[in-house]
Amino acid sequence: MKILIIEDNELNRDMLSRRLLKNNYLVICAKDGEEGFNMVIEENPDLLLMDLSLPKIDGWSLAQKLKADVKTKDIPIIALTAHAMKGDREKALEAGCDEYDTKPINFPNLLKKINKFSV
Repeated sequence: MKILIIEDNELNRDMLSRRLLKNNYLVICAKDGEEGFNMVIEENPDLLLMDLSLPKIDGWSLAQKLKADVKTKDIPIIALTAHAMKGDREKALEAGCDEYDTKPINFPNLLKKINKFSV
């Protein structure tokens, strides 16, 4: 399974990618929403792990853009965010994210969510 991590924080990208690689996932990374969109088109990942507070194109807008496109609408998106206030999960799901997880990341819980989308 190829996972695209779209995360502007380098430490978060590094930690998450190393842990996913140890669990036998193929991992690619983007540092902002614009680069993430281009990588979705070029790389055709099986799943996106995406921060919502991204530079250039925020995660909510990017989720809407990807779900509106016939070529990318079926790629599952798991929002990873520090936005953990009441209503934030619903806002992410309404934007097109298929799942939601808060930071700091509980990796075993995240793996369960990823596995729901495994092909």
